[in-house]
Amino acid sequence: MPPGTQQCFDFLRERSEMATTAVAAPSGYTGLYAFHKYWGKKPHEPIAFAIEQLTQEGQVVLDPFLGSGTAAREALLRSRAFVGFDINPVAVELSHLLIKPPSNNLLREAIKQIEHCVKEIILDSYALEDNETKATHYLWDGDTLKSVWVVNHRKRTELQPTAHDLALSASFAGYKSTRVRPPRFFTNARINAAPGLTLSDLMTGRAQRNLDLLIDAIRRCPDEVQHALNLCLTAASGQMTKMVFAVTGRGKTNGEKSSKIEVGSWVIGYWRPQLHFEVNVWNCFERRLKKLASALKAGDPLSSTLLASDISEVITGKSTAYIGRGDCRSLLKSIPDSSVHLVITDPPHSDRVPYLELSEFWNSLLGVEPDFSAEIVISNARERSKSVKSYIEAMRGFLRDVTRVIHPEGFLVVLFNSRKKKEWDIFRPWFDAPHSEDKEPLRYVGHFPCTYSAGSVVQDNRKGGLKSDHALVFDRIDKPSSNERHLSILSRIPGWSSQPPSLSTEADGK
Repeated sequence: MPPGTQQCFDFLRERSEMATTAVAAPSGYTGLYAFHKYWGKKPHEPIAFAIEQLTQEGQVVLDPFLGSGTAAREALLRSRAFVGFDINPVAVELSHLLIKPPSNNLLREAIKQIEHCVKEIILDSYALEDNETKATHYLWDGDTLKSVWVVNHRKRTELQPTAHDLALSASFAGYKSTRVRPPRFFTNARINAAPGLTLSDLMTGRAQRNLDLLIDAIRRCPDEVQHALNLCLTAASGQMTKMVFAVTGRGKTNGEKSSKIEVGSWVIGYWRPQLHFEVNVWNCFERRLKKLASALKAGDPLSSTLLASDISEVITGKSTAYIGRGDCRSLLKSIPDSSVHLVITDPPHSDRVPYLELSEFWNSLLGVEPDFSAEIVISNARERSKSVKSYIEAMRGFLRDVTRVIHPEGFLVVLFNSRKKKEWDIFRPWFDAPHSEDKEPLRYVGHFPCTYSAGSVVQDNRKGGLKSDHALVFDRIDKPSSNERHLSILSRIPGWSSQPPSLSTEADGK
């Protein structure tokens, strides 16, 4: 354990060990993990188990593809030091929230301040003719307003649009946000995006105006809570857009289809359906604020995390965590040789989720620009030149680069799956390599299933889409025999295998 590390973990609450049964059958997301629908989130149970069993307190855990920040939080909750990177700015912001959330009191004071500043102004933009009742939903068929809804405690009243409703909507029609960075889109038919796509294609003028009011109100809040509030805004923003489907014809339990229209949600892609909802912006934002406040109501054991300004502070035990934004292949160069006991990561899975392209809407709200050119991914956007070949080469390069920082007694765990056999070539040198240091210093030792949590936004929701990952486990071939104890514990996980994953039932051969 690096000098001084133990003092950094004085915040830690007692936690029970993760059972192998929980690894195989994870629960749904709760607390902070349920706060934001970041793409392809993984359950915390298998990540927590790997951290518990493959490291000791004070040792360093690294996640070079942070994503939703699960590994960061689970490492710190278990008294491990942590280093993490991501090229996606919203992923970095979310990880910061998970490892150093604001206090509940500070958040609630900020909420009161925002309510005082803009709540009534925003709600007035949805006022019905009596100026007292506020609409919660507008049902649009293209540019035609079909109905106005008022939902109160699950009681729904549907009204025919009045001249007042039409005039109120029209009064905001030409508004364009002055606070949101213009998003940058590419030609990608898979997610219905194109370079000419603008914020006005995604949001009504009324929604943009109210978004600007919220952004201004957040900027007036204390610095310590602004990051969390901005994430609330991104988490709520999908329901503020024209991408909210009106769900029709949903089957009832008796087998008959319902004529009732229900409110859908934005999950993946920039699809703007003909029949869609415009949802009250304040209600969207308030729901997300309450969700975060609820997750923090009992206080959070990580609120006093010591964040480092430099990776060396974590390696030497002066701080407990470092979060960096950028290309992991460059940032890895700052980590000393053999200094990390566990690298655990969920890298981009080819074209299953175009992370930066989908997150561009969120990042535009945050006012930050990602480095699209350095992303490791396969993109359907031809102008990005992100091919299968370049993806495999980049992933293999990453695996070889990361080997350098792994301690001789350390491990690498990669959460991965693909229906395409070609993409499994990433790991072929390690699946097939003889155990000799002059070939590959990294050794494949086995895998266990990582099933997606119930209710999660799975990484591929198309027909026949994958519902789980393989947690691929590697170690250094120059490891001492003491590592066998760790592997014997992993082997107790239901579904563990020392063989490479069988692709006969998983892959489509492409």
